[in-house]
Amino acid sequence: MATALPAVMSRAAAAQARPSVIARWLIAIAALVFAMIVVGGITRLTESGLSITEWKPVSGTLPPLSQADWTAEFDRYQATPQYQQVSGPAGMTLGDFQFIYLWEWVHRLIGRLIGVAFALPLLWFAARRAIPRGYGWRLAALFALGGFQGALGWYMVQSGLVNRTEVSHFRLSAHLLSALLIFSGCIWTALDLRFLAHTGEDRPARLTGFAIAALAALGIQLLLGAWVAGLRAGQVANTWPLMNDRFLPNGIDWSNGALFAVTHDPFLIHFLHRWWAWFVVGLLVLFARRVKAAGGKRASTAIHATFGTQILLGIATVMTGVALALAVAHQAVGALLLAATVWGAHVVGGRMVQHR
Repeated sequence: MATALPAVMSRAAAAQARPSVIARWLIAIAALVFAMIVVGGITRLTESGLSITEWKPVSGTLPPLSQADWTAEFDRYQATPQYQQVSGPAGMTLGDFQFIYLWEWVHRLIGRLIGVAFALPLLWFAARRAIPRGYGWRLAALFALGGFQGALGWYMVQSGLVNRTEVSHFRLSAHLLSALLIFSGCIWTALDLRFLAHTGEDRPARLTGFAIAALAALGIQLLLGAWVAGLRAGQVANTWPLMNDRFLPNGIDWSNGALFAVTHDPFLIHFLHRWWAWFVVGLLVLFARRVKAAGGKRASTAIHATFGTQILLGIATVMTGVALALAVAHQAVGALLLAATVWGAHVVGGRMVQHR
């Protein structure tokens, strides 16, 4: 009788688990993170990120509501190097400031919404014992990573408030990549939970060596893309495939060494971003074949469709001198390409686990 009791309790806990509901919730969270990534791209391209010079987690939820409030916010922005050296000399008006302020405010508002949309259901699922065994730590880790992401965002903004007219491209890339990590983690965990809900078998997928290689190569490309954005490197050349009539462009500053050039020079980073992309494409073509062979035809198609669209958008972005709509779409499809690759990696990793 004593030995049977834990088994009964275990079955009761399993009966209360709601893997399909939690999977749908995580996909909704991933969609919100995707929206934040897109708005973050707009914020970067419109130079909106430094318009809000203070971090007020609660009171900052509301935008300025009176003319006096707007004037006070504008006064604070006017004390920044960005205004004094860039926006002010360009003739920024209060109306111009309101435009960039509202983009940054929406970006932060989505971040707050994600925090609430994650924390409250997580507490509810935990209280109802609806979280399947072994998944509580994953959800807690994703929530903690979300908190880190918010702190990292403010750390990024601080880098542009003193002695700089823009944020650090290193902090910008860390902020973007941590968001993409949360995005990927939500998708991967949701896929594991969907498998559990459909089969009743708790067999989380595992990353294979080829999947790790594909994701790592794509991660490097996303990092380079963030550096291109942070350094405005997309604007150093508006021709393709050559950069200003040369394969390797003039203007690369090697005076501080190759490592410094690779991490700081806009000409070289732009060059690396556009040509590393073809290595990533080749690797993803091979990876997509493995995904299809593992039974993931739809995931394979998604990988091909997104990297094809991404290449075309990247070329168009360059040739239009970084047109806002195209550049935002380029960042958005980059996130979708990551989602498709994660999906494919889960298909392959799931098939491997099932055949053990």
